[in-house]
Amino acid sequence: MAATSTPPKPRQMNVVETFFLGGLAACIAVTFSNPAEVMKTRMQLQGELVKGGGKKVYQNVFDCFGKTWKHEGIKGIQRGLPPAYAYQLLLNGSRLGFYEPFRQNINRAFGLSPKDQLPVTSVIAGAASGAVGASLGNPLFLIKARMQAYSPVLPVGAQHYYKHSWDALSTIYSREGLRGMVRGIDAAILRTAMGSSVQLPTYNWTKNQLVSRGILPANSVLTYLASSSVSGVCVLLMMQPADTALTRVYNQPTQKLPNGRIVGTLYKSPIDCLWKTFKTEGPLAWYKGSTAHFLRIAPHTIITLTANDIILNLYRRLRHGEVQ
Repeated sequence: MAATSTPPKPRQMNVVETFFLGGLAACIAVTFSNPAEVMKTRMQLQGELVKGGGKKVYQNVFDCFGKTWKHEGIKGIQRGLPPAYAYQLLLNGSRLGFYEPFRQNINRAFGLSPKDQLPVTSVIAGAASGAVGASLGNPLFLIKARMQAYSPVLPVGAQHYYKHSWDALSTIYSREGLRGMVRGIDAAILRTAMGSSVQLPTYNWTKNQLVSRGILPANSVLTYLASSSVSGVCVLLMMQPADTALTRVYNQPTQKLPNGRIVGTLYKSPIDCLWKTFKTEGPLAWYKGSTAHFLRIAPHTIITLTANDIILNLYRRLRHGEVQ
């Protein structure tokens, strides 16, 4: 009898592969979600530290979109897109690429099986991988936020004009040095860690529930869409106040102290920002731009996680000896 050959066991992808594939999925998503991000940024800065919120330039996210399109065109609604691509590559490449290695190693540290999907270790791994991505991408998020806030017609908040991304980076570095490049990194880590702590855990939990209960098949696009929709809502609820603080800390004007240090004129930290916003504008100000944020985070999360699963499966099929 002829010996039957055992098919080779598929090689597990390394961190570099999952990093870039995850970043590619996020870049696809940000192309569609960036206009809502621009609206969110402007809504969050509107009435900044003005009692009662001041006079509204934009009545709501749809009014903001309409006025931006009317006065600034496609360039206006896609402001900050180039640094957004680079930021997403670093952030989501880290978030999607490092999540599984972090989770498995945390499980091992507690004497657990790397395959166990436990809520506590999953949340820790999500927060840690998000914090890594936020730290790496901080300069890019900084210039993205400032470029999105800039409007030559209907400005809100402090206005920073840059010709392009490289002009923004070089200008900040020449004026403030490395300290300027990491401005707001504490707010970025807080925001991203809060969102990342629930993004993949809720996505994986929902997907496992749908598959294990026989509601949807494992490799169905509908499964990816349903799981990422639940994940998007959870991310929004967790990170909105920190996101508002991040936008304001990044965009605030700066001043040079006698000792040469350059500091923000409005906020010392994200917690200081949240407190001052609460005292002056009330607690609802933490949720300014939340509708725009939902219109950004929902499709962004859905497209990112769905595209990530599709790209990973396609990549596995294309690799030599792993056609399934």
